[in-house]
Amino acid sequence: MPLSPQELFDTLEDLNMETTTYKHEAVFTVEESSKIKQEIPGGHTKNLFLKDKKGNYFLIVAEGSARIKLNSVHGLIGAKGRVSFGKPEALMELLGVAPGSVTAFAPINDTDNRVSVIIDKPLLRHDLINCHPLTNEMTSTISRENLLRFLNHTKHEPQIVQVSEFGEDT
Repeated sequence: MPLSPQELFDTLEDLNMETTTYKHEAVFTVEESSKIKQEIPGGHTKNLFLKDKKGNYFLIVAEGSARIKLNSVHGLIGAKGRVSFGKPEALMELLGVAPGSVTAFAPINDTDNRVSVIIDKPLLRHDLINCHPLTNEMTSTISRENLLRFLNHTKHEPQIVQVSEFGEDT
């Protein structure tokens, strides 16, 4: 059973990780979240749930404006062949979230460690990073260091790789 946002908050508190959470209308795309971005300081994320031809899964966490070419990212993340978007059923089964709520916090639900986490290196230039806390009706701000520590706590030590095209926005 996937964790609720409150259970995530409790875990973060147990780990002494400070977050600030903002409630808002549900957002499903980076474009829909543009107003939220203006009101909340820090780097805002977009997340890609991908699968390769051998059934390996990847969660790419990048800046909301990052441009990532799916036809070439496989070589950067260690995928076996080209990648495609994972199906919503696999997303729910592995990360416990629905489309639109994919987040860097979701690996807490991947207790079998089946999803590799990739952080696009430019995201880490921000001291504060904003992610959905397992629901797209809230945004939580966490420090860069605590996000990395959280992922390590979930046994998902991220690969930090530049997967976005340098200097381009979408």
